[in-house]
Amino acid sequence: MDEIRMEILATLTPRPARRWVAVIIQGALGILLVWLGVVMPEGPVVLRLLLAGLGTLTLIGAVRMFYATANRIELTREALSDSQGRVLARIDDITGIDRGAFAFKPSNGFLVHLSARAPRIWVPGLWWRVGRFVGVGGVTSANEAKAMAEIIALLIAERKKG
Repeated sequence: MDEIRMEILATLTPRPARRWVAVIIQGALGILLVWLGVVMPEGPVVLRLLLAGLGTLTLIGAVRMFYATANRIELTREALSDSQGRVLARIDDITGIDRGAFAFKPSNGFLVHLSARAPRIWVPGLWWRVGRFVGVGGVTSANEAKAMAEIIALLIAERKKG
């Protein structure tokens, strides 16, 4: 059986140093919050439980980020997807792209506008999707993200033209 292989136009790979710094900082915050919740001598029990709970959630987020950022984002002429095969957005569904300084986008990334709502998902440190928006970036290289955003803009212009 022949396998159709799509040409990858651009990739967005998390940088190891940024990945480790983000995970370590988030993990340290989680440990600090749990520690404060446990050793706080005074204060209401509800506050102590809240701090310990938030710390636990932060530690879980750090672990999720560690595993999520082991993947990369790939752009083909058909779709923007991650290396696990999850489709972030199909090129035909993208109506615009926003990479301005004041856009609500991840750090070192860009925001993709979709024509229709899509299921909500969050991959910490790499990408998220809410409604008609996909945020791409985080612990990634700003240069790779800019190049990928420009290629997506060209694909959109090409689709509108022809």
